[in-house]
Amino acid sequence: MDAVQKADSGHPGTPMALAPLAYVLWTQHLRYNPADPNWLNRDRFVLSAGHASMLLYSVLYLTGYDLTLDDLKQFRQWESKTPGHPELGYTPGVETTTGPLGQGIGNAVGMAVGESHMAAVFNRDQKIFDHNVYFIASDGDMMEGVSHESASFAGHHKLGRLIGFYDDNHITIEGDTALTFSDDTAARFAAYGWHTQRVADVNDLAALNRAIDTAKAEKSRPSLIVVRSHIGYGSPNKHDTAEAHGSALGVEEVKLTKQALGYPSQEPFYVAPEALRYWREAAKRRAKAEDEWNKVYDAYRTANPALEKELQRRLRGDLPDGWEDALPKFTAKDGNVASRAASGAVINAIAQKIPELIGGSADLASSTNTIIKGEPSFSAENYAGRNFHFGIREHGMGSIMNGMSLTGGIVPYGATFLIFSDYMRPPIRLACIMSRHVIYVYTHDSIGLGEDGPTHQPIEQLSALRAIPKMTVIRPADASETTEAWRVALKHTKGPVALALTRQKLSFIDRAKYASASGLARGAYVLADAPGGAPQIVLISSGSEVGLILDAQRKLEADGIRARTVSMPSHELFARQDESYRLSVLPKGIRRIAIEAAHPMSWYRWVGDDGVILGLERFGASAPAPRIYTELGLTADHVVDTAKNLVRKKPV
Repeated sequence: MDAVQKADSGHPGTPMALAPLAYVLWTQHLRYNPADPNWLNRDRFVLSAGHASMLLYSVLYLTGYDLTLDDLKQFRQWESKTPGHPELGYTPGVETTTGPLGQGIGNAVGMAVGESHMAAVFNRDQKIFDHNVYFIASDGDMMEGVSHESASFAGHHKLGRLIGFYDDNHITIEGDTALTFSDDTAARFAAYGWHTQRVADVNDLAALNRAIDTAKAEKSRPSLIVVRSHIGYGSPNKHDTAEAHGSALGVEEVKLTKQALGYPSQEPFYVAPEALRYWREAAKRRAKAEDEWNKVYDAYRTANPALEKELQRRLRGDLPDGWEDALPKFTAKDGNVASRAASGAVINAIAQKIPELIGGSADLASSTNTIIKGEPSFSAENYAGRNFHFGIREHGMGSIMNGMSLTGGIVPYGATFLIFSDYMRPPIRLACIMSRHVIYVYTHDSIGLGEDGPTHQPIEQLSALRAIPKMTVIRPADASETTEAWRVALKHTKGPVALALTRQKLSFIDRAKYASASGLARGAYVLADAPGGAPQIVLISSGSEVGLILDAQRKLEADGIRARTVSMPSHELFARQDESYRLSVLPKGIRRIAIEAAHPMSWYRWVGDDGVILGLERFGASAPAPRIYTELGLTADHVVDTAKNLVRKKPV
């Protein structure tokens, strides 16, 4: 109450309601160590109801994490350890960034996936992975569709170390949940294959303990405990009201609530010494789990030195020696290759070298070429499997991938058509905020997919993804660039990478004649310079349209116009280069034309005020791909005509 009141911003009601649950969980069940917040086999806790962040911050302070009362007093202030919603990297003990409702449930499912996979791969006689994953979810979490997708996946895969609490307080911002929500949530989760229980009163500590013990004993199914609580518990005037949800109670109501609860002081941020002692002692007892685990781990290291060394490599995020030697090289003998097919070849070439690379697709593996051949599927019968079948659950897939990456020792990839990246935008954004090393394989990247028509042909998606801070989008122009795109994606550990790949075959680019595809690592490079002198025009493109500018360059040369062609597979990588390199690729004073079968928005930075972008500001059409390109003006001849007009223009 005090922190929200001081900030005059926040959500006091749910932390007040769930204090008994937090008390029981942290003092009697969770395995954690405030002195070593990241020890490997700690239990994970995810506050999916991230608006209730003061519940988590209060408990982290009370148990002795590196969080002070002064930090609590800085709740929701600039660069404090206590931001408005829990954020990874700001607060010791916070496992993931939550707040957008439903995402924490998906993250928790992903963490349970990570635990089960790492246990199957690395456990031997000694169980070095056997931790539980807990989450708290609100009514809002349960209403969001991603909770359905993630919970269905978890139930099907029998993730028995996943334990969730549903805070059934009947209140949302607009009022009683009866306005819009009458689901039987326990029945819904039971239908997914979860073990479910109900606790009629969150203040019944004995009932909470029994329910948690039962959930921990249930190893063959994930568990959901539906807990009835009362938002703003103890507040004489705001108990069970929407007013307790999203704003401070008010100075007078805080005073009245403390009186009603029999709190020993009206002093803001007063913590009773005997209470603090109890919490800190409880934390010491919970921390003994790490001491016990360290003995197990020492025995494991002695018995399995090579395996333990491999585990530590993966946890550090180091890629294995020699993995790049496995990357395929494409030659003229391979002919014209769709970049999705080239990507599939890369995945299978490096899979045996990089065992931490695991993933799959949202029911599109045969189209996205993301199956690792010869490897089993991840399933309840084989958690060591590396091929994931996320089902038609793009949103859940993205959220689960984030949780998998947070486990450590895993590099997840997930695939769908580029158009359906829209379904998973929230977890993409959170992956960027958290700088997660996840890889998105997005195929069918343009109107080039053809007859499926405008519902499946992405237009605005490339610009939309490029607009997200910390996102790296790579759209390779041929099979060789696709190899280099995977090289970059695996090395780029500070944020997600999206590979935009074609359905249609791409022309082979002879690297003996044109520049090496290794230039992709810098985002853009001169693919072919103007013959016979300085260029009069610069042609820029990505992906399937690079073939168009190469054709246009040849036609312009025949007409006596010197053109430079630049492949720009990644705007973000190019933007990270120093100015001298960028100017060496795109020199000042020379007009530029960019062409891409997508919305032009993201290209304005690179063509300048006197350049031209040939893109699409309309939806696609249902027809064979060559006809669509011609009808929409994405042709080499259009590039040629545009270039001639620009060359004739006088400089501004």
